[in-house]
Amino acid sequence: MRRYSQRHSLSTLSEINITPLLDLAFVLLIIFMITTPLLENSMNLVIPSSGAANAPVNAAQVQTISIDRQETIRFNNKAVAVEELVAQLKELKRVNPELAVVIRPDRELPVQKLIALMDALQRAQISKVGIATKAETK
Repeated sequence: MRRYSQRHSLSTLSEINITPLLDLAFVLLIIFMITTPLLENSMNLVIPSSGAANAPVNAAQVQTISIDRQETIRFNNKAVAVEELVAQLKELKRVNPELAVVIRPDRELPVQKLIALMDALQRAQISKVGIATKAETK
């Protein structure tokens, strides 16, 4: 006589219940749909403003410094070394305290080279510095 436990042969489960897996997928989808817009707007900048009006800069007082990919520095379209540039700017600053400088960097220029040029302007005590840019066309 067979025992009760031996009457039913053991069978393997050939189906996998995917309902919990789908529930998890939908919950994750909803979480990502909610958090993604929050991540895109996480950097909300408010530019500081000042009540003091900036004095207009005379175009005759503006000097141009260009630096290209090969790190060649041109001061008013004349190639100069950094030390020579600092000396020329100090002399111009002594003559004209309202001296302004526009830097025209190449697009492919490493940022560190631009910072080094700005450090040279700081050594020459030039405080009115601008960086020339070109508007993007869409």
